[in-house]
This record gives sequence, C-alpha cells and structure tokens, in this order.
Amino acid sequence: MTKLNSIGIAKDPKDTLVVVAMSGGVDSSTVAAMMKNEGYNVIGITLKLYNDSKETASSKQCCAGQDIMDAKRVADKLNIEHKILYYQNKFKEGVIDNFIDSYLNGETPIPCVQCNKTVKFTDLFQESKRLNADALVTGHYVKSITEKDNTDMYRGIDLNRDQSYFLFNTTKDQLNFLRFPLGNLLKDETRNIARELDLNVADKPDSQDICFVPNGDYASVIEKFRPNSFIKGNIKNMIGEVIGVHDGIINYTIGQRKGIGVSDKNPLYVVKIIADKNEIIVGTKEHLVKTKINLKNLNIITNDQNDFENELFVKVRSTGRLIKAKIDIKDNNAKVNLLEEEHGIAPGQACVFYSKNNNGYKVLGGGWIKS
Repeated sequence: MTKLNSIGIAKDPKDTLVVVAMSGGVDSSTVAAMMKNEGYNVIGITLKLYNDSKETASSKQCCAGQDIMDAKRVADKLNIEHKILYYQNKFKEGVIDNFIDSYLNGETPIPCVQCNKTVKFTDLFQESKRLNADALVTGHYVKSITEKDNTDMYRGIDLNRDQSYFLFNTTKDQLNFLRFPLGNLLKDETRNIARELDLNVADKPDSQDICFVPNGDYASVIEKFRPNSFIKGNIKNMIGEVIGVHDGIINYTIGQRKGIGVSDKNPLYVVKIIADKNEIIVGTKEHLVKTKINLKNLNIITNDQNDFENELFVKVRSTGRLIKAKIDIKDNNAKVNLLEEEHGIAPGQACVFYSKNNNGYKVLGGGWIKS
C-alpha cells in the first residue's frame, strides 16, 4: 500500500496534481514553491476579482493587477503552469453586492468570508475538480489534519495570523479537498522560506485592506455603487431621545466611538443600528456589554458531534479572543450564552465555534450574528 504523502494522499508526490490558489502574495507563492520542491505536479491559479484603475506597484490589496503580475513571475520562476480566471462579475454579485446590502441593513459585514465561500473556494473547487486535481492548496494560516479522507480544521500556530475565523463557512466537501501547508509555520518562517527560494515577493507587504475598499474607506465604495444610500436620520440615546442627526447608517458600526457627531459628559458609542427606522442608538460603554447572541445560517464542519460535549469557545470578530460559551443549536440557528462578558458584538459578523483537544483548537463551524 502506498504511504501517505505530505498532504495526506496515498500517492507519490509526482503522481499528485495540486492546484495552488496564487494571490500574488508571499504566502501563496511560498506554498506553490514548497509543493513544487516536494515533487508535486503543480498548477497555479490566480483570480482577477475586480477592476481598480488606481492599482499600483505599492498596492497593499490582493487580487489586483500588480498581484496577478507577481503571481505570474513566481509561476514562471517555478516553471509551473499558471492560469488566470476572470471572475469580476461573480465577485461583484457574490461579494460586493452582499457587502453593500449588509451595511444598508445596519450590519457589519465580513466580505472575506463571503469571498472564501463563493469565488475562492466554490469556483476554485469546481475548477480544480475539472482539472482532475487531487487537492486545492492555499496559503491560509490554518492547520488541517486529514485522516481516512476526513479533514478537520484547527487554528494556525501563528495566532497573529490565524485565519480559521474566515474559513468557518467552508463546506465539508471543500475542506476534505483543501490543504493548508502554512498552518504549522510562523509568518517569519514563511518569509524566510521565500527568501531562501529567491522568490520576488519574499518581502512584499501583506494585504491590509479589503481588496475592493481602498484605504479602508468603505463608504466611498457604497457611494460608488449605491449613490442614493446616504439618507439622513435620527441619532437617539438609550431612552429614545433625539440627540443628533446622521448622514446615513452606513457610516456607523456597532462599538464605534469616533465620528458619531454628538457629545456628552461620558464617551458615547454606537450601541444599535435600526435600519428599518434609519436610526442610530448610542450609549455608554456599559451598554455594549453582551452575554447572549442569536445566530442564523449555521455551517457545521465537524463530523464528530461529541465535539459539542467538550468545553466550547467562540470568537465573535476576526481579531477577537476565544470566549468560553454554551451553544444551543436548533435546526439552522443557535443561541450562544457567553460565559464571559464581551463588548460591541455586531450583527453581520460571524460567531465561530471551537473546542480544544490534543491537536489544538478545532473549528467546529459557526454562524452569522443575527442579534
């Protein structure tokens, strides 16, 4: 019987076809080089997701023109086949439109999760299958363990880079097909490998902004696509008194303090956004404290229901901590009782479930925060 190769498949690397999602950054480029050096048959695929006339060589965004050129250079250096897929329309419909609709509904969206769920994994998954690939390999910092054709996802060991929160919405079929070679590496180690391999992107800055939101100015994106979205409305305090006027709810997110436009003897924060009334509710920091969350549209990626009998943790924002919790799942919804207080939990964000075992913190799935 052929022993398992480094990505858990019972084939020799030379007989194993892998598709590497190459964004043009150091992480995915290093993964492509690692796979090539281990003797795998590698095809690199880069997605063109949006059009931006302001693309420059110093852009800190991903999936833009400069990144496609960088990915092409790496593929040429590695002497691997490289494809570019033009998904601007799919990205606009599946990610940008969803992002705008979510803001207009008073939510705080996470377009990177939608992007992973739609074009990056759904379409890349289908393209990889069409190419008869054995696996789809990415540069995400998550750990995966494959046993008997079942893959489980864990937090990456570099907790400053861990991307498991963004991948909770992956389907089980996709997860069983995906591989994440960087999950056991620190970011500095990845850059060192890239330098040793003399990759042109070894010192390229990381993507900082949402790719279609230049300089973090999401309001300008909404204005571009939905110019009639900026409608004035009332700002109210916790007892319903009108204390100010806003220029559009899309300018506000839960927990926001700066730029509210009203003053008080105590610092004020956005506590609630009521989209159907076009109202912003503000209060003190104490009003942001929450211990109960309602979730919708769950996605469970563990096959072992015993995981939910263990001590459970949740993460309610990408940069947040793990919080001990009890989770009551019913159909496609869940009620989460936090065992520790948390501030500024926002509808539209994800709540991701974890349990701890000998391999680390395992991702069980998660859902979207409804209230």
